[in-house]
Amino acid sequence: MLIAPSLLAADFSRLAAEVQKVEAAGADWLHFDIMDGHFVPNITMGPLIVKSLRRHTGLFFDVHLMIENPERYLADFVHAGADAVTVSAEACTHLHRVLQEIRRLGVKAGVALNPATPLAVLDYVLDELDLILLMSVNPGFGGQEFIPAVLPKIARAKEMLAGRNVLLSVDGGINAQTASLVAAAGADVAVAGTAVFGQDDVVQAVKMLRTGKKPV
Repeated sequence: MLIAPSLLAADFSRLAAEVQKVEAAGADWLHFDIMDGHFVPNITMGPLIVKSLRRHTGLFFDVHLMIENPERYLADFVHAGADAVTVSAEACTHLHRVLQEIRRLGVKAGVALNPATPLAVLDYVLDELDLILLMSVNPGFGGQEFIPAVLPKIARAKEMLAGRNVLLSVDGGINAQTASLVAAAGADVAVAGTAVFGQDDVVQAVKMLRTGKKPV
């Protein structure tokens, strides 16, 4: 799996150094949790943070907009340096149109589904997708426990994507143990916050997520 540390768990007083640390440790992507205090009960960061970090790293910037009316801000995040923009299906009135606009802006388009949202939401937008993000916690805060009921959903999503060039990502409660479970279920990308940024040995933390065990 690709490993995408979530910036939400980083030390915000030294973000550039934190990002460079996980890049040096072998992380593949950097995940941005963008929250507006409306769609989810928390406020995090905006495009200025994305823009300020873009010059400090070559990591793939994976931006998840957990905000109402995400179509208003797509261009802002793309111009700030996002490589992929994922919108929460539950926040989009016209999901197909939003995905088309993300692709028109020249980056990869993704849809996130909350744990209780069925995969059927994606039936008529699969041709517009580069990424599906399955939430394995209810969004809004870091440090929550993984919801095991999402595992069969991951497996079903993998079956749905057979023959398509669409990545399957999982976010929420990811640690070495749950990372191995989501990998076995078919995930291509694991988003992890405290399991990376909260560890003293970040190199080992990334290896453990990738392998599901301590490196020898």
